[in-house]
Formats: sequence, structure tokens, C-alpha cells
Amino acid sequence: MPKEQIFTVAANEPIALDTYLLRLQGDTEGLSYPGQFVEVEIPGFYLRRPFSIYRVLPGELQLIYKVLGEGTASLVDLSPGTKLKVLTGLGNGFTVVPTPHPVIVGGGVGVVPLQFLAESLVAEGIYPEVVLGFNTAAEVFLDQELRALGLNVTVTTVDGTAGRAGFVTDALPANADYFYACGPTPMMEALLRTTTISGQLSLEERMACGFGACMGCATPTASGRDRVCKEGPIFTRDELNVDWNTETRSREES
Repeated sequence: MPKEQIFTVAANEPIALDTYLLRLQGDTEGLSYPGQFVEVEIPGFYLRRPFSIYRVLPGELQLIYKVLGEGTASLVDLSPGTKLKVLTGLGNGFTVVPTPHPVIVGGGVGVVPLQFLAESLVAEGIYPEVVLGFNTAAEVFLDQELRALGLNVTVTTVDGTAGRAGFVTDALPANADYFYACGPTPMMEALLRTTTISGQLSLEERMACGFGACMGCATPTASGRDRVCKEGPIFTRDELNVDWNTETRSREES
């Protein structure tokens, strides 16, 4: 159930180009599923902003955000000791599926929830391959943290300044039998076009309420139109109907 809580900023530090790690101290009980998200009330803004959970430690919630607009830009100025209202208990989270050769696929800021997921998989004795995609070397983050878990990580950059030149779909392991993915819509579309294996996708959507009341984040699925914040943000490949790619892109471009 959604629950509004007060968290205190412990640290707010840059980790890559326009990308920051925000450490919040408070009650983390109930934040147990990788892929869940929270909504943060940003001082001076009416609507809360959704953020994927990076990590959960005893008494500490860690978020990573990228400066993309006025709301996230204002977060940069938050100093230790600042109190924030945070709505927790949101989203369904990833489900761990035991397969011999899983792959984690992340793009840009979509990499954020994959650290928590990777830690959960490793705890179950599952060591997935990891493929991360960024535009340029200055944007790369979390690759070292994932390697520290004992995982093989391939980094791709569009301009070739770090890792392998190209896109994540160019670097998928040939023996992959299941995927866990989070990233921008074009990456997700490409993943669905170029693979036939089963998997789970964490969708990125604009969210107003965060708990299913406003229907603003509804997306087409095999069962109709599901709310990304309530029925998602994680959907299996089978749950996304054949028109998801086209309809999602059309809505974003309108």
C-alpha cells in the first residue's frame, strides 16, 4: 500500500554527467522488491516526481536521478538535513525467474533499478550477463558496481567513446534465454524487435499520482490498458500487446 513518509537527505553527489546519487535516511520497511519506485515531493513543485529505487539499505533509501527538467534540476541544490516527503510502496517490481542464461539490459537512467535487481539475482545464485547502453563515456555509471557483484558487464556507447560502439541490441549474448530490461522507449522497442526470448520490461511513463487514481500513465497491454504505476511498471513480454511500440511512441511524440 502507498505510504507517505518523511526522509532526510544524507548526501546528494554527482556520479556522472548530470547524474546524481541521492541518499535518504528514513523508514525503508516495505521497500523490498527491485523495480519498485517512489514519488518524491520536490519543494516548490505541485506534482511529485517518480524515481526508480537504486538500492535499499537498513534505514537508507538510495535514488539516482538525471537532470532532465526544472524539477530534477532543483534537486541538485538539496543539502544534507533537508526533509522530503516520499510516497513509498509503489509498483510491482521484477520477479526473479531462474534460467541458465539471463541478461540484464539497461539504457541511460534506466540502469538505475537494475543494481537492486542484480543484487537480488546474485542472492539467489543467479549471475546474469549485463549490457548497459549510453550515449557517450561521460554518461556511463554503475558499470563498476555491477562488476563488483561478480557479473560480466558490457558497456555500449552510441559515439564509441567507452566500451563497444553501438547499441545494447548489438551486444546481447547469443545464448541469452531471458531478459530483464529498463530504458528509454526506443531501446525497449529495439529489444522486442530483435529478440524472441521471454523477459520483463520496466516501462518509463509520465506519472501524476503514482498509485493508479488518475489513469494518466495507462499503456496498451494484452489485457487492455494497464496503469504503469499500478499494474506495472514491470510487464512481461507477453503482457505487452503487439501495438505497444507504435501507440507508446505516438503518444510521446504528440
